[in-house]
This record gives sequence, C-alpha cells and structure tokens, in this order.
Amino acid sequence: MAIPRLSASPAGKHCACPPLFDPDQGVTVRAPLGEGPGWWAGAPSCVYDPAADLFYLYYRYRKPRELGRGVDCRIAAGEDGLEFKDIWSATKEQINTQSMEKAALVRGQEGQWCLYMSFVDTDGRWVIELCQADAIDALDPADRTRVLDADDCGAEGVKDPCVVNIGGLWHMIVSYAPTPSSLTGEVRQIMHATGDIYNTGTTKSHTGLATSVDGIHWDWQGDILSPPAEGWDRYCTRIGSVVHIPPVFVGFYDGSASVEDNYEEKAGQCVSFDLRHWTRTTTERPFVLSPHAQRTVRYIEVVQREDALFYYYEYNRPDGSHELRASRVPW
Repeated sequence: MAIPRLSASPAGKHCACPPLFDPDQGVTVRAPLGEGPGWWAGAPSCVYDPAADLFYLYYRYRKPRELGRGVDCRIAAGEDGLEFKDIWSATKEQINTQSMEKAALVRGQEGQWCLYMSFVDTDGRWVIELCQADAIDALDPADRTRVLDADDCGAEGVKDPCVVNIGGLWHMIVSYAPTPSSLTGEVRQIMHATGDIYNTGTTKSHTGLATSVDGIHWDWQGDILSPPAEGWDRYCTRIGSVVHIPPVFVGFYDGSASVEDNYEEKAGQCVSFDLRHWTRTTTERPFVLSPHAQRTVRYIEVVQREDALFYYYEYNRPDGSHELRASRVPW
C-alpha cells in the first residue's frame, strides 16, 4: 500500500520526491528458506556497475532465533535489476558470529569492491567490518578490517551501514544503540545476553553518521535521526538507504513503535540537505505497507538509473515470513 505523494511537477519535471512504488506489485527476487515468522530473505544492498552493465545485489538469509538467526549472506549479479544469479556467499561460521545482518556494497575510489558487513561480535555487540577485493567473487570473509564498533560511537552496538561518497568524502549512515541512561545491574545483565541489544527494550534504535577520507578510518559525527517522543516510529528510526534528488537527499528508514515490533519494522521516508540533519516526511503513518501478516515492508534499498529507480525491500508474506522483492519504477 503506497501513501500518495507528488513525484513530478505539472510540467513533468522531477521534484524532490522519488516516484512511488507499490510493494504488492514487486517481483520476488529471493524467497526465504522456510515458512513462518523468523524466516527472512532480505537486508539488501545493491549497486549498478556501468562498466560491466550489471547490478550486484547483497542480501542475507535468516532463520528463527532457535535455528541460528542470520546464517548466510550472498551477492548476486543480474542484467536487468530484477533477476539475479548468486556469485558469492559467506556463512555465519566463516564470520564467527551469532548472526549477520545488512551490509553495504560499494565501489571504492580506486575501483576495488568494498563490502561493509554488520554482525554480532564475540562480546555480543554489533560491529561493522570491511572486506575488500578487486573482484566481488574474490572477497574473502576471513580477511576483514574493523571500521566501526560500539566504543567508537560511545554506544552499545552499531550495524546496518549505508555508505555513500559525496565529493570525495565517504559517509557511513548506521543504526546505533545509545547506552541506556540508567545502567542498573539488571540492565547490564540483559543488554547483550541475547546478542541483540535492539531486541531487549533497554535502549532505542537511532541513526548516526561517520565520515572518512579513505573508507577505512572513520570519524564518528553523532546522531542524525532519533526516534520521536510519540508516533508510529517512536522506538526505531533506522535509515537504510539514500538517493540524491537535487536539491535534497531522500532517505528511507525503518520505524517501529515498540520493541515488540523490533523485527517487523515499517518503512518511513525522510529528507536532508546535508546528510546530517534529517526531517521525517512520514510523521503520521508508514510510507508503504504489505497487506499480509504484520504488514512489514523494511530495509528499502534504492538504485538510481537515468531511466528508472529500482527498489529492493523485505516484504511480509501471508505466513509471516519475509521475502526479498524488487520494484522497477520509470524515472
């Protein structure tokens, strides 16, 4: 279900709102490995490589918590942005983690491929590490560099990176978990006991920013989007992707009202002129919804081409699982 918004002026020129997409009309890119809640395919990151005339799509498979959570991540290649063939994969065992989640796949300034992976570290806190290689299928999941962790942010976890280069300066937009204001013994005990502080209710899911001149060494800039005091997104505001439509940047974020919806967030939209100060445009209700189960549409990823926008997203199936879908919208 799409919420109506203007995407073009009467003269047909683009304005600062991207064209709508209808998640119900999207095509299934990857189905989950099983049926029912907790079985997901998604958390996408996609880039178009004009040199190869190919789309490269990162995604991950998740199982219910008792079966392993985020167990497998993959990168697939496709010519039309809708059909893909896997060319790379990594398992949770190769990463040595309880669970892996969203990554950011980007092309470095020297032409190398960079995969910024988020996963649960051995101390139970979310971290982000970088794999680099000249070719995607040469990425080595065992050869990683730590680029951002909770201590760098003065927080309790950091994950789900979105990485963009603006004018030669790298920007990493991330979900981070601020340290709870009241650190009682009970709170300390439960914060990282399950390997996912975001699902404990001890803190909320905010969006922060780090910057870098080389894509390896990052400086924490602080919070850029906090959950509001009231509303459908008062527990989580997690920006996952950004598209530049001059004069503004349009961001897509995942929102939820409480910890009960931590794994069933809904899609929101926000805008910024500088990637540092964001204003939510979906203050009354989510941007788009699935008609099924918990109505979840989350982890929206956008690839901008001259003729179309390609949206990739997790979509609630009737049985409560999530599939990875794609929608191509003329641009």
